[in-house]
Amino acid sequence: MCCRCGGGGAALSSVNPFRLCTGLRALGYLMLPLVAAIAGAVYYAVIAAVWGPRIVKAGHVSAIALFIVILFHLLLVMLISCYLRVVFSDPGTVPADWRPPFEEDIIVQSTFPNEHDASDVRDPTSVDTGIRQCARCQNWKPPRCHHCSVCDRCVLKMDHHCVWVVNCVGARNYKFFLLFLVYTFLETALSSLALLPHFISFFSETSRHTNSTENLSITFIASILSAAFALSLLCFISMHVSLVLTNTTSIEIYEKKNSAIWRYDLGNLKYFEQVFGTKKWLWFFPLYSNEDLENISALHGLEFPTRANEPFKGLNENISSIFNELPWLNEKNMKTKSITKN
Repeated sequence: MCCRCGGGGAALSSVNPFRLCTGLRALGYLMLPLVAAIAGAVYYAVIAAVWGPRIVKAGHVSAIALFIVILFHLLLVMLISCYLRVVFSDPGTVPADWRPPFEEDIIVQSTFPNEHDASDVRDPTSVDTGIRQCARCQNWKPPRCHHCSVCDRCVLKMDHHCVWVVNCVGARNYKFFLLFLVYTFLETALSSLALLPHFISFFSETSRHTNSTENLSITFIASILSAAFALSLLCFISMHVSLVLTNTTSIEIYEKKNSAIWRYDLGNLKYFEQVFGTKKWLWFFPLYSNEDLENISALHGLEFPTRANEPFKGLNENISSIFNELPWLNEKNMKTKSITKN
């Protein structure tokens, strides 16, 4: 089936290429069975083929096998819990009746007139309170909110759209996403170390036919997949840790580079609490306490604490210290004061 449009070049120019991004959502649904297949292969290799049967053996081998099996399942439970929270949690939808709290907070509409997506950044040279109007949704956008071209909606404190979880990562599920990355890394790292001896012996045992060829093949493939995911996740986690410690999202990296002073610069611990909450015992679980949900506005994605006038206060102090360190200027001030007294 085809669609014919008159006007030639005019018709092509009217096509919005960002509408094609919605096809990435279908790609995300294909990722779900792929993730399940990879997880199944790794589970079979670590538990069914290698370490599960060794639990019944005597000696220290049984104790090591039991430790690996228990730790593997604990990490798997946490991984699945975080994954489900990321997939099914709302990343942050702008309320339909939301309006800027003050009229002076309204700034000029974004310079992208036709579409807003993850590349939409504000003009760093303007006096920006962060509130804009979305040309696609025709609604007001709170600070740090961006339009996702895949989901075709505005997302509060949007970081990116992740095809692996078929959802956006925003203010209300960013913690779940980070925990999912951490537990997946720990699980794949554990699998890589647990399968490493069997990966090394793969080549010798296949030539001697001393073991099941199917088990050896699955173990070999699971070892490679686990190591590849562990290395890639380590880089990804490092990037997101740096974003958390600077109170920045993946989208805001470019905006921050063009800004002399980052208005959300509050201190590393406060950054961490804005994502994970203040209850330390809940940092490792995909949960928030009711107290944090009530007291931390950043978790709702509509309001974020800023530095206010602190940067200018520090700037004035620096200027004063510079003037005090200039001896000729101090002498001139002393002479001026003495003449005034006379």
